[in-house]
Amino acid sequence: MIKKIFCLVVSLLPLYAYAQTERDSIRQENILLDSTFIQEIESVKGEKAKVLHAEPLYIDLIRDLGARKGEKEWNFGLGMKADSNFDEYEALIEYEWAPIDRLGFEIELPLTLYGRGIGINPDQTRPANRLESLKLATQWTFLVSEKTNTSLALGYIHEFELSDLRDLGESRWFQGNVYNPFLIAAKRWGRNYHTLIYTGSRLVKEFDSSWERAYEINTSFHYMISGTRNFIGVELNQEIIENRLLSVMRPQMRIGLAENLMIGIVSGIPLNRENRGLSSFVRVIYEPGFRSMH
Repeated sequence: MIKKIFCLVVSLLPLYAYAQTERDSIRQENILLDSTFIQEIESVKGEKAKVLHAEPLYIDLIRDLGARKGEKEWNFGLGMKADSNFDEYEALIEYEWAPIDRLGFEIELPLTLYGRGIGINPDQTRPANRLESLKLATQWTFLVSEKTNTSLALGYIHEFELSDLRDLGESRWFQGNVYNPFLIAAKRWGRNYHTLIYTGSRLVKEFDSSWERAYEINTSFHYMISGTRNFIGVELNQEIIENRLLSVMRPQMRIGLAENLMIGIVSGIPLNRENRGLSSFVRVIYEPGFRSMH
């Protein structure tokens, strides 16, 4: 019996050695792909240093951290939130560009539409459809550390809140302002793991109304697939409003369809009772002029 077991083990050793060699070969290939891809993003001859980071898909950045002059990007988003009273549909179009190294700008138009939900209360009035605001934003990456794979940035978003679509032309177009300074800290751990914190205060002042204040804490964790910009991860969006913490967890993935075209898919899971209903969001990302060398 012992002899048979010994013969079986000996016969399986070549298969084990082959499998181990295959695993080592795949691992070395992934390391090479990662190193090549990261190098071609970060180390462009004649350009300033830049660290590759995974960008969250729902609360996205104004421009890549460490953006280089001439970079630009179009985003098109479409989302839905299910509710017992009214379903909420959101859409957006935004344009990002970097006029100089490490400084980005963005223009965005977000739209919100409402439809009847499953458990509609006949006494409840449906919210008005809105072109929410004209959103203008800027972001400056003030620290890029290649040694620690870390980037830090400051930014500011200003929103000119617009009137409801049904009231446009009958009343003033703008009904208030939103002031939103923020700080971003991002770090890549090794070649594939990415973490990011996006935090800041949001002040809302509508005409003839008092100030409304909120504090935002958005964190994200992503795993980027070797040699690509594809990733899977999770984003946690939190707001502190009147001493209440409202949280939504957003599992997500990004897939490259072409060198300069990607699609992001996001699910929204509320973590407290104040935020009701699951949500989904899709973002199409188009980067004119982007080319990968490998």
